[in-house]
Amino acid sequence: MIKKDVLEIRRQLSHENCCISRICGCYVDHEKEKKLEFKEAFLSLPEEESFKYFEIFKQVFSGTVGKNLLPMEFPIAQETAGGTQEFLLKLRDSKLQDDDLVTKFYDKVIENYDFNENYLILLIHGVYDIPGKSSDGSEMFDASDDVYEHILCAICPVALSKEGLRYNSQENVIEKRIRDWLVGAPAKGFLFPAFSERMTNIHEVLYFSKKPEELMPSLVDNLLGCNMPLTARTQKEAFNAVIADTLGETCDYEVVKNIHENLNEMISESQDSPEPLVLTKPDIKHLLQKSGADDEKLESFDQDFDAIVGEDSTMLATNIANTKKFDIQAPDIVIHVNPDRADLVETKMIDGRRCLVITVDSHIEVNGMNVKVDGEEA
Repeated sequence: MIKKDVLEIRRQLSHENCCISRICGCYVDHEKEKKLEFKEAFLSLPEEESFKYFEIFKQVFSGTVGKNLLPMEFPIAQETAGGTQEFLLKLRDSKLQDDDLVTKFYDKVIENYDFNENYLILLIHGVYDIPGKSSDGSEMFDASDDVYEHILCAICPVALSKEGLRYNSQENVIEKRIRDWLVGAPAKGFLFPAFSERMTNIHEVLYFSKKPEELMPSLVDNLLGCNMPLTARTQKEAFNAVIADTLGETCDYEVVKNIHENLNEMISESQDSPEPLVLTKPDIKHLLQKSGADDEKLESFDQDFDAIVGEDSTMLATNIANTKKFDIQAPDIVIHVNPDRADLVETKMIDGRRCLVITVDSHIEVNGMNVKVDGEEA
C-alpha cells in the first residue's frame, strides 16, 4: 500500500462515508484476563460514541508508510491451508458474526501481545464500494469497479486518568475528580486485506505501530504470520554498518558527505512519485560508486550487504537518509549544518593536525551574540 491507498481508506472512517458494518471489542486487564466482550452493529451506536471510534481507527492510518505503517507480505507457507492468511480470510468472510472465530482472534492477540497493563482490542468489519474513476481522475460513484471487504484491528492501552480537582456545576463546588479508565490512542493495529492500487490484495497486510522501533515480533509472527521488515532505525544502522564494513579506512568525510547529498537529491527527485523511494542492493552499490567509493573496496559490497541486511532486502530512502540535518560529531564538539550546505565544511591538515574547516561568508553568533572574525573591519 502507498500513501494514496492509505488515505482513501482512511476517508471512509466518517459518518458521511461510513463503510463499517460491525464492531467487536474485548477489554483485557494486566493479568491477560478478559474483563469485557461486546459486539454491535456499528450503525446502531449513538453518534457521539461512533465518532470516538472513528477517531481511534483513523489513528491506525497515521504516521509514515515505511515507518509506522508497514505493508507486510505473507510467506507462501502462510497462504496454504491452516495458515494465518486462511484464518484472517475466514474472520473477514464471517463479517465478525462467528463468535468462535472472534474469540479465537482475541486469544491469539492476548497470547502474543506483550503488554503488562490494561488494553482494549477493537475489531471492525467494513465493505467499501470502490467508485470508478473517469479519464480525468474524478470519482464516479455510480460506476463501482470493485468491492473491498476488510477487517481493521486497533489495540489501545487503557489507563487511569490523572488525579486532580474538578468543578461540580450541580453542587457549585470544587472537588476531587473521580479517576476513570480511559481508552488511549492505538499502539498497534492492522488492516487486512491490504488495499493496493484501489483493489483487494489478500497477499498483504498493512501493519501499524505507534512506535516504529517497537514492532512486537511475537504479534507479527504468530497473529499475522508475515515477513518481518527491518525497522526504520535498524535500516539506518544496517546501512551505516554496510558502508563502514565495505569502505573501511577509506570511509572519509568527503565520501560520507557525498552519500548524504546524493541520497537527498534522489529523495527530492522522487517527491512527486506516489510510491516511496525504495533502494535495492544494486541501487545502494551505485550510490556508493557515485559518491566516490573506491572500486577495489566495492568488491566486498555484495558480501557485506548480504551478511548485514539480507540478500533480497530493500531499504526505504527516507529511513537511511536525514533530510533535516547534517551533524558532525567529534570528542567535545558537535557541529550542526544546514543539510543543504554540507559543502561549507571540509577536512584539512593544518600544522600537522587534522582539522574541520568551516567556510564563513557572513556574521557569526556565539551564544546569541554577534562576534568579530579575524580580518573583519571593526
